[in-house]
Amino acid sequence: MSAYRFLISGGGTGGHVYPAIAIADAIKSISPESTILFAGTRSKMEWIAVPQAGYDIKEITISGIHRRFTLKNLFVPFKLVLSILQSRKIIKEFKPDAVICTGGYVSGPVGWAAGRAGIPLFLQEQNSFPGLTTRKLAPHASIIFTAFEAARNYLPVSKIILYGNPTRKELRSGSAEKGLKAFGFSNKHKTLLVLGGSGGAKAINDAIAANIKKLHDELGLQIVWQSGDRYLDTIKEVIDPLSFERLRLFSFVNNMTDAYAAADIVLSRAGASICSELLVTGKPSVLVPSPNVAGDHQSKNAEEMVAKGAAALISDKDLSKQLVSTLKGLLDDKGKLETMSKAALEMAKPNAAEKISRKIFSVLENIRRAA
Repeated sequence: MSAYRFLISGGGTGGHVYPAIAIADAIKSISPESTILFAGTRSKMEWIAVPQAGYDIKEITISGIHRRFTLKNLFVPFKLVLSILQSRKIIKEFKPDAVICTGGYVSGPVGWAAGRAGIPLFLQEQNSFPGLTTRKLAPHASIIFTAFEAARNYLPVSKIILYGNPTRKELRSGSAEKGLKAFGFSNKHKTLLVLGGSGGAKAINDAIAANIKKLHDELGLQIVWQSGDRYLDTIKEVIDPLSFERLRLFSFVNNMTDAYAAADIVLSRAGASICSELLVTGKPSVLVPSPNVAGDHQSKNAEEMVAKGAAALISDKDLSKQLVSTLKGLLDDKGKLETMSKAALEMAKPNAAEKISRKIFSVLENIRRAA
């Protein structure tokens, strides 16, 4: 495969960053000689996650508009202009053959600059309801890769290819024995993995804290709990993690391969990236869609998984009341967990990153031959 230069942008949350890294990994697997550069925001998680994955990253200064009134909103127009200038400078210096955007505010100026420069632009949209950035960049895109059929209702149908969400390959390489050992657990108890997205989820944290004794003592669960950095101290004021023998509380779980491998069931928000990871790892899940996202896209993600039998659903407002009984019902029915796991694997698209990358290479090869 010919070598190309790729500029990749996607940031703010793990839901945008990890698909971008998965695509980058697939590109390097297909064409080791290709060159990859990321564009991201210094204050967001991509600034750490991308270098950890082995890729260089250039800074783009941008932020979204805050929903409540704040003086920070006054700086948004200036940051937007600056981000466009930075994007144009990066493109001029790096000279990419293609630009790949996976969403988040940072993708906006990068994708716009690519479109203006006549560089092939490829979008990857994780959710059933596309984000604002994807919708705005869609007219400039050569191809829009989607994960949910419902995205067709909001994007140019002629540009859409339904390949699924790219996920990290290593997530599928874990073993239950190794995963349990990593957390100091045994196979005598069921393991619950609690996720709220990369930043954590207050409703999920509150529900776990309120029911921790029942979950730990009555259900006998081993619990891996990712709280999010901003909630960790508050949780420790409410409960003492050391008083629960089988509880492992983290602000962020870095080793997700072992976490998924150890888990018998997962309690999580329904962001597209996490949903895709649950599917490719075949994990039964209880999903709690966030009510605070555009287009209520997490509910749409969750409903599709529930309809196929891969997950159960609890609303945000009912979580504390229904959590214990829902988990007990699922965990007591071994056949149900096995059925959910099988349904998840049937929905999974484990080769999404490779298929996306090969399609992009195909388009670029056609452009090169035509030239």
